[in-house]
Amino acid sequence: MQAVITAFEQFAGKHGQFYNEFYIGIANDPVNRLTSGHGIDSSVPHIYWNQPFHTNIVRAIEKYFLGKGAKGGGGGGDNETCYVYMYKITPRTRE
Repeated sequence: MQAVITAFEQFAGKHGQFYNEFYIGIANDPVNRLTSGHGIDSSVPHIYWNQPFHTNIVRAIEKYFLGKGAKGGGGGGDNETCYVYMYKITPRTRE
């Protein structure tokens, strides 16, 4: 879990100054959620952890970044949700 937090913190530090510039989320299919759900394309900085985790772990990671000020909504997904993602919010993205 700490490796994910570190990677996402480094991503946020590289692409912004404040956590509220980013959206954190969880999904069963992070690529589909990013592209179809949020309108992310290759020009928008984004990251997702490529290995699945237990739903409690991805929810804890999401809660951690929400607590730092990232946008998103806790409580999404279901018991099968096992991936976490983050992207930089732009005028073209959909939260």
